Amino acid sequence: MANVLLIVFTISLLYLGIAHRLLTYIKILAFQGVLLFGIAFIELIQINIANLTFVLLETIVFKAIVIPYFLNYVIKRNRITRDSEPFLPNFISLIIITLIIISTFILSNAIADDRISKIYFVVALSTLFTGLYIIVTRHKIITHVMGYLVIENGVFILSLAVGNEMPMLVNLGIMLDIFASVFLLGIFVNRIGDVLKDVDVDQLKNLKD
Repeated sequence: MANVLLIVFTISLLYLGIAHRLLTYIKILAFQGVLLFGIAFIELIQINIANLTFVLLETIVFKAIVIPYFLNYVIKRNRITRDSEPFLPNFISLIIITLIIISTFILSNAIADDRISKIYFVVALSTLFTGLYIIVTRHKIITHVMGYLVIENGVFILSLAVGNEMPMLVNLGIMLDIFASVFLLGIFVNRIGDVLKDVDVDQLKNLKD
């Protein structure tokens, strides 16, 4: 069942790469949070109830509810247009993300280590590189924030491979990292929104000390 959820998560990356609407990005991030909740529940069933509860609350509350709500608030607060404005057309983005997934699959097969779960490795690396691709190919700062959150989801998936050994330490670090990054980037977006009417990374070059 966890493998099915991971496959669905990978499909969501393809949809994320061709999305234009910022609201669609938020919905996909919320959906990924629900998937991570299911994956964590299945994968970490062997850990004690306190750690499992912490991890599940982290995924379903923070990733699936709090972050999407916060991003939607930032968009409305700064009156950011709903278009993500990619540099490349959808077809090219779909091909590139597909190649990312295939490349990580080939890389995982080249690593001969039974301790590494190949499907987690493939999905985690695919998520990391997809997040980087979104950051590189999108104009708006808020979309860069979402790309960073996709990267964080990839780190979370990678941590699930060792979650039974050290769930509290790994996931506490991830949660604090996400909270700090979203909080700081949210303030950054709000400050930029007070200065620029259209929050676009191309306009950052106009900022001076």
